[in-house]
Amino acid sequence: MKGIVQDRYGSADVLQLRDLADPVFGEDEVLVRVRAAGCGPDVWHLMTGLPYFVRLMPAFHKMRAGVRGRDVSGIVEAIGPNATGLSVGDEVMGIVEGSFAELAVGRPDKLVRKPTRLSFEQAAAVPISGLTALRAIRDVAKVQPGQKVLVLGAGGGVGTLAVQIARAFGAEVTGVCSGSKADLVRSLGAHDVIDYREPRGWKASVGRDRRHRRKATRPCAQASAHAEQHPRDRRWGRRRQGDGWFLPPDAPRARAITAHPPAAPPGDGEGDTGGPPDPR
Repeated sequence: MKGIVQDRYGSADVLQLRDLADPVFGEDEVLVRVRAAGCGPDVWHLMTGLPYFVRLMPAFHKMRAGVRGRDVSGIVEAIGPNATGLSVGDEVMGIVEGSFAELAVGRPDKLVRKPTRLSFEQAAAVPISGLTALRAIRDVAKVQPGQKVLVLGAGGGVGTLAVQIARAFGAEVTGVCSGSKADLVRSLGAHDVIDYREPRGWKASVGRDRRHRRKATRPCAQASAHAEQHPRDRRWGRRRQGDGWFLPPDAPRARAITAHPPAAPPGDGEGDTGGPPDPR
């Protein structure tokens, strides 16, 4: 079979299409003929090896040595004797190890039958991002009808699905994304959309109306005080204050406060010998 692998970290140029041996599936696994594969952040981390600390993880090296990709949709080619729930010829979608190839091996509990209304390409874009969004909305947040949900990154892979799932649960959804994706997020069911790239100091709604436009009131002096009170942050704080990116030019700066008045030097007072004060 053909598959996409890599020998070193880097950009997409390190990915190579090669002839590989067909994968061997176990007794409780299934072999899937890949029709489409999804590409998410997991592929990027394995390809680039970033952030650097992930390279120290033993499991990371094992995953990098194989074929890229995990999101998949395809047709069951063969099943192990102990695999249950699926049959040869089933159209499935889910998670496997190495979906950027003609064949991939997966476990039945990580695969489900593909809904007929979805194409293979649509189905391959759902598994990991969809499970992340579903668990966040249903299992962690336990969203109930009528609640308000704010989705950050509403134009991304997880965010676009989180907006739809939250709406399906009956929530009132506000999505945060760039202005270029506002129409997309609104079309997915968001009641309101906030453009995070609006000018500093403003929160602007780009939804159906602009009733929520209001000026931010949080003072910037707190951040300045923090930067100057903590030694490890002083250098970073000064740089950010100097270029005007973090604080406006007229923002008040923290100033040093003397906790105790300085003691008078010995012998300053008339008749003072510099010794301890007279208790009388």
